[in-house]
Amino acid sequence: MGAGAIGCYVGGRLAASGTTDVTLVGRAPLGQTIREHGLTIRELERDEHVDASGLRFETEPEALASCDVVLFCVKSGATEESARALAPIVRRDAVVVSLQNGVRNPETLRTHLDGRVVPGIVTFNVIAHDRAVFQKSTSGPIIVEAGDARNGPWVEAMRRAGLKVETVDEIAPEQWTKLLINLSNAVNALAGVPTRQMVLSRDYRRVIAAVLDEALDVLDAANVRTARFRGVPLRVMAFVLRRPTPIVRVFIRAQLRIDPEARSSMWQDLTRRRPTEIEFLNGEIVQLAEAHGIDAPINRRIVALIHDAETAGAGSPHLGAGVLLQGTSSARTR
Repeated sequence: MGAGAIGCYVGGRLAASGTTDVTLVGRAPLGQTIREHGLTIRELERDEHVDASGLRFETEPEALASCDVVLFCVKSGATEESARALAPIVRRDAVVVSLQNGVRNPETLRTHLDGRVVPGIVTFNVIAHDRAVFQKSTSGPIIVEAGDARNGPWVEAMRRAGLKVETVDEIAPEQWTKLLINLSNAVNALAGVPTRQMVLSRDYRRVIAAVLDEALDVLDAANVRTARFRGVPLRVMAFVLRRPTPIVRVFIRAQLRIDPEARSSMWQDLTRRRPTEIEFLNGEIVQLAEAHGIDAPINRRIVALIHDAETAGAGSPHLGAGVLLQGTSSARTR
């Protein structure tokens, strides 16, 4: 449900395995493109073409009525509407897996789909190209919450399809960590440069570190627990981001692989003139800060700049690092 970049990549990988029947529900133009060209999964090191005859593509959620598992991949802003549409359609014994950004989506889904919802996160990035090419541009697993015996078969099916899936007893700390890592999505969207180039720019790293440290201060005030990111505490990551580029290059190489073409999904949204998930990422930090009587001026400015870019409808504004922090006052930004 939600055949965008993540939905098509994961669904395409499952279809390519030849052992799983896959139905994609998405926009009609994409369905037409897949019928004409098939679907191509581009890994960091290879391409894999999925014949269109092996995929069923539909535009209405009724197509999911017979599915054992529904991978829920819609943008956060569409969760409520899509959950309402699915509730009378999905089988009572089906599993609904939230593979979305933010921390509130599983809760929203449960209000309509009861106990069928399994929270999950996708820790890698996917870029959508023309002719239904979906490129995995960073490394990382899918993480889902364990505890339901029904999870076993579909988790194994995903692993057989070449998807790395990890299970955890409690997903909330992982969700918050993913949200904190995703705070840089907005910086990437506003900068308008590839992720790798941004990470290797000390000025942009200074912005990312300031955004991250401010968010961690807010979560500390709210007594919210986070998980380590690939074994590294997030405070350490913010510290490393302020080090010279050669040190950061070694650190990043040890943590994850980044394709030279990688960009954030928020950059893609601005490019396609679509609403972003900013209120569910940096906006979540601003709201949490307000709820606890503190301020988050850096994240608040990032939210405002993204909304300005959405209103302008001209894609990325290509802002420099200094502009992103203009008007904010924080010892951590200096």
